[in-house]
Amino acid sequence: MRLFVGIDIDETIRQRISQFMESVREAAPKARWVKPETFHITLKFLGETQKDQEIKKALEQVQKPGVAVRFAGSGFFPTAKSARVLWVGIEADDRLPALAAAVDAAASSVGFAREVQRFTPHLTLARAGSRSSGNPHQKSSSGDAVFGALRGRLESMPQPDFGTMQAREFFLYESTLSPAGARYRKIARYPLE
Repeated sequence: MRLFVGIDIDETIRQRISQFMESVREAAPKARWVKPETFHITLKFLGETQKDQEIKKALEQVQKPGVAVRFAGSGFFPTAKSARVLWVGIEADDRLPALAAAVDAAASSVGFAREVQRFTPHLTLARAGSRSSGNPHQKSSSGDAVFGALRGRLESMPQPDFGTMQAREFFLYESTLSPAGARYRKIARYPLE
């Protein structure tokens, strides 16, 4: 199974972001656009594993408060001029990185590697290149050709604000890859206090 841990997005915010995507999509027709039904905030990517029962049990130990999450702004990873990923910004107080750290600790207790990079929450909207894995650090030479016109368009627009939601739960997801794109299925739910 290919697994990750994440927070689902409220439907109202999902619709606002989807409308934004549709309004700018023609400026980057070669980009691989994420399907709105798959929007989520990744807390921890676990990858291919047979430890689904162990991670389910370990995540039950995560006891953290809910957190208000604001979706605002947009940008590119790693930089605007060498873009490989178009993202929407996520703003939250220290409770969100604390939740990600607790999920990371729970995963490491059953053998998953600890995160080495600082938690940087974002919502991926599109990727450059047909072979991109979604990793913003993956090398790709096609970013400027894919996102150049979109970059100019976004620079001339006010930064979007999609709203704020209260995260009251997180999920363990199974990710199934296919030529049509990834499909996600929630396999376990964990409430926040």
